[in-house]
Amino acid sequence: MTLKKAADNAFLRESLYGTLMEPTNAGALSFMRRKYTRDLTGVDLVVTGVPFDTATTNRPGTRFGPRGIRAASSGIAWMRPYGTEIDPFDKLAVVDYGDCHFDFGRPETVPDSIQAHASSIIDQGPGLLTLGGDHFISWPLLKAHAKKHGKPLSLLHFDAHSDTWDDEEGRIDHGTMFFHAAKQGFVDPEKSVQIGLRTTNDDTLGFNIFDAPYVHTQGVEKVIAATKKILGDNPVYLTFDIDCLDPSYAPGTGTPVCGGLTTAQAIAILRGMLGINVVGMDIVEVAPIYDVGEITSLAGATLAMEMVNLYANRPGA
Repeated sequence: MTLKKAADNAFLRESLYGTLMEPTNAGALSFMRRKYTRDLTGVDLVVTGVPFDTATTNRPGTRFGPRGIRAASSGIAWMRPYGTEIDPFDKLAVVDYGDCHFDFGRPETVPDSIQAHASSIIDQGPGLLTLGGDHFISWPLLKAHAKKHGKPLSLLHFDAHSDTWDDEEGRIDHGTMFFHAAKQGFVDPEKSVQIGLRTTNDDTLGFNIFDAPYVHTQGVEKVIAATKKILGDNPVYLTFDIDCLDPSYAPGTGTPVCGGLTTAQAIAILRGMLGINVVGMDIVEVAPIYDVGEITSLAGATLAMEMVNLYANRPGA
């Protein structure tokens, strides 16, 4: 692990590898102090933001999620994640690509803009970790990844909500993405897992569900073992809606639901997923305007870093 004193590593770091120490309360902000660049030469993993929130059904504000997660990440960027055998940044060349641009005045064009943005990155070779934004962004991101890796993908979905509500009209809605993903064959529900659900939707569409009460009563180890068995070696798209966490751990979100996972449970489950064939990832629904002491943004940054660690430990990495 590289541990050198520096400043403004978002712009001035020389190597794309390693962890550099700089003051956590100052400096230019990028995700985990990675270099801001759109030069993807030699890059293994790209972090990008999609500041979109007009598909939300309750409180808006997740357009500020990417900025909030980046800011919170500065406080944990000075050392490798606790409990990891290696610093993922020693193994992966990771950059912050900045945010997806779209025309907010033409909302019908936004899904295609997000998909094109994602494809322009992953088609050059790197993996992609996306910071949202509301959960609708997962739909065009899924399509971009399925186009590259083939469909159907396995979906590993952490959420308070199923996001599979019936929608035959093709709405831009953050509660219907996985209805379309299943119906159109972009994901295979039988080889997919939803974790932490606690809102009623009687039609599961065949997804394997370990809801929040199951996690609380059966424990994370049982959830990990069952999930990994279902996913197998299939290519996996991982999406984490921050409202999977109980509002006491993540108040800064648009549709909070009581009874959710603790941050510790979520970290443990993600850490237990080491070895899955993850091909794409996102963390969504962080809305800093409703946060308390930035704990939601910090949870988002911490969980995103667990995703980086998963990508560093994927098969063949």
